[in-house]
Amino acid sequence: MPPPDPFIGREVLDGQFRILQKIGSGGMGSVYKASQTAMNRMVAVKILHPKLANRKDLVSRFRREASAMSHLVHPNTVKVYLYGELEDGSLFIVMEFLEGRNLHQTVKKGGPLPFERALPILIQVCGALEEAHQKGIVHRDLKPENIFLCSYLGNEDYPKVLDFGLAKVTEREMRPGSIILTQEGMVFGTPEFMSPEQAQGKVLDARSDIYSLAAILYEALTGKLPFDAKTPMEYIQHHVASRPIDLNERIPGKTFPPELAQAIAKALAKKPEDRFQSAAEFGEALHRIVPDANLNDALPARSPSGMQPRGASSTDLNTPAPGSTIPQVVQKGPSIGLIIGVAAGSLVLGVIIAVLLMKSFMTQAPTPPAPAPSAPATVQLR
Repeated sequence: MPPPDPFIGREVLDGQFRILQKIGSGGMGSVYKASQTAMNRMVAVKILHPKLANRKDLVSRFRREASAMSHLVHPNTVKVYLYGELEDGSLFIVMEFLEGRNLHQTVKKGGPLPFERALPILIQVCGALEEAHQKGIVHRDLKPENIFLCSYLGNEDYPKVLDFGLAKVTEREMRPGSIILTQEGMVFGTPEFMSPEQAQGKVLDARSDIYSLAAILYEALTGKLPFDAKTPMEYIQHHVASRPIDLNERIPGKTFPPELAQAIAKALAKKPEDRFQSAAEFGEALHRIVPDANLNDALPARSPSGMQPRGASSTDLNTPAPGSTIPQVVQKGPSIGLIIGVAAGSLVLGVIIAVLLMKSFMTQAPTPPAPAPSAPATVQLR
């Protein structure tokens, strides 16, 4: 029987937060539900495991998640309230606590979604991604588990985009001295939803997220992915070399509007230049199919200076105004009992696949894909 968690019941950061229960854990850290008495609200707290404090690559990834999310203010992106470093070097993030279920759980429990329900969800996600992309942030691990549905303003399918732990922040967004974790030739992400260029370890831009989002929408509508495969490596090979199964051929007897099938096919194009060139453009194409959808004024909008949602406002003093900086805290004092941290989404475990396995698979595939990465590939299983 495992020992009791030493942090449950503790008050941390000068009594600002009281840890109530663990709600998740993974290879990088633990997630807790906590009470913030002064604000009369619950928060989610994520902490990088102390034993990983010496892993510069993982510390850089954790810092990137906090930095990336602290730049984002779109209402469909999970809010970051606070992040920082404890005296012992442990890193933490405090984020909003969400109640509901993710898109994967929703489809698994209730079956495929009608397009009239699925499209408004994905259009709002496009709005969140458009803001991130205009700020130089590519998510790189979009999947149904990272789209959390909660209730807001009478909308029971209000999405929040989670887990920017693999986010690629461009050099202009990085602080001096930051380590760029994602290098060309490395593969990170979830095989079922990888873009072809991601599967090959190429440099990614916003159009990679658009491909992943189209695969998510495809599964939400049909309950199946655009390819038939049984292993992560088979999915990788299909993304690189196979044509997606047409949306209207995926489920016998079930058809969708031709405009929807065309939009998904375009977003799933092998070459980035053949896809929608922005999340806003993809969102606009989907909105034309469901023009009367209730989107809570969160439609993606294109703007040279970055997207702000129409009609969005907040009276939350801990919610940053556009262009502001999220507070960072360095906790002083004894390190014991001071570990806290956050994530409103699920933590996922990475699986390291050796180059030889990748090369072996690519060699055996019936239709040879583009060359495999020349460096170790890290993929995450659903």
